[in-house]
Amino acid sequence: MVATKKRKRPKLLSHTRPPSFNKAPSLSSQATRSLIRKHHTLQKQIHTARNGGDSANAEQLEHELASSGGLQKYQQASLQGQSSSRGGDSSKILMEWLHPTISPPPSSSSSRASALNLEREKLKMLEVGALKIDNACARSGIFDVSRIDLRSQHSDIETMDFMEMDVPNDEDGEGEGYDIVSLSLVVNYVGDPVGRGEMLRRVSRFLRFDNLCEEEDGLVAGRGLFPSLFLVLPAPCVMNSRYLDEGRLEVMMGSLGFVRVRRKVSKKLVYYLWRYEGGAKVGVDFKKQEIRPGGARNNFAIVLQ
Repeated sequence: MVATKKRKRPKLLSHTRPPSFNKAPSLSSQATRSLIRKHHTLQKQIHTARNGGDSANAEQLEHELASSGGLQKYQQASLQGQSSSRGGDSSKILMEWLHPTISPPPSSSSSRASALNLEREKLKMLEVGALKIDNACARSGIFDVSRIDLRSQHSDIETMDFMEMDVPNDEDGEGEGYDIVSLSLVVNYVGDPVGRGEMLRRVSRFLRFDNLCEEEDGLVAGRGLFPSLFLVLPAPCVMNSRYLDEGRLEVMMGSLGFVRVRRKVSKKLVYYLWRYEGGAKVGVDFKKQEIRPGGARNNFAIVLQ
């Protein structure tokens, strides 16, 4: 009897892909947190070394940062942190706040409401530090989103430093600005307190004042919420810092012309929506000043000068 040759099962497509197409290995929650903490620590140490004129130490720290994966590895960890299994997308909180205000009332049967001219009605958003293009804000259909990041991971995200981006408005707020700027886990990435303050100060130059604040055919376009800043920080930055608490943050933002209109605190993050009302105070400084002593506190700070 002639033995029949056994046919080999074809390999799965995922097994035949070249390495460049394989997904990056998933990091555990603990490894993700550890990588992000290390990245932030090295960034701060590099900034301190540069400011102190210690170029040799700064170069050594930069080499250590690059060896650990640099910004690319940090972004991978951040993306995994945005997955539904790790707490999810922070912009979902913003949509929870906006949905009752900007959606057509349930009783509205206006044909115009259902056939909304989205190009005209969409709110303009600038998302700084964008990693994904399919978050809750993008899926909502109410935003025309411009996305930037220091190292773009997608063709729809422009590689750009917010601090070097052309300002759309002049000093009087005239120009083609945005209805809302999103700084979700961006301010804490800045390595020094002064830089964080400068980033917050710069936001108002990107906000437009001719935003949609009217009710038309049952469509409420966000009266009282725009122009605004969506700010997300790690909870310990505000809840357990020697130099910053919610009261001080509110006074700081008030000096820049912002009023807090929404707030949420979770175990890991704090979320704020700040409406810009103008009237920033000139010559008001906030130095790095201890307001909450204690050995278990962290040193996160924001300085305005």
